[in-house]
Amino acid sequence: MRALVVYESSFGNTGQVAQAVCEGMRRRLPDTALRDVASAPRRLPPELELLVVGAPTQAFGMSRPRTREDAQRQAGVEVPSPGIGVREWLRELEPPERPVHAATFDTRIHTPHVPGSAAVGAWRMLRRDGFHVSAEAESFWVLGIRGPLRDGEIERARSWGTSLVSLLLGPHPIGPVGSQSR
Repeated sequence: MRALVVYESSFGNTGQVAQAVCEGMRRRLPDTALRDVASAPRRLPPELELLVVGAPTQAFGMSRPRTREDAQRQAGVEVPSPGIGVREWLRELEPPERPVHAATFDTRIHTPHVPGSAAVGAWRMLRRDGFHVSAEAESFWVLGIRGPLRDGEIERARSWGTSLVSLLLGPHPIGPVGSQSR
């Protein structure tokens, strides 16, 4: 696997965006995997070149066990355990032994004057741990705690995923096997 998209999703919106980002990346880099944070590896494969991390913004940043419980309670969802989130996974993630490109995204409610972004927090953690974070943190918008995503966000996520391959892996896009990339 040359690229990996890891995501956390409380109500499915971030999962939908992660799937679309992965689909976009696979247009140019077929060897791209998608993993929920609970099943994501703590040690990245040695051949990995690009890591993309996505999470919902909760309480102005990356979720914590308490904010995941609160979000689920506000939405009327009973979950016995909030599980691991991106914040905890990044803390446990072993730093790469060689340069690995990274990018981050989040989902959040589009409300004027509300600060905070899970993507920015994840971006900072990855950068601090030695990842080559080459893209600005990206936000995808939801209409409420449970969603849905705003119109056009899935298409925008797919397009962003496609652009990440060129942006993070160099000026020459990587095409499907047998294609000309120059």
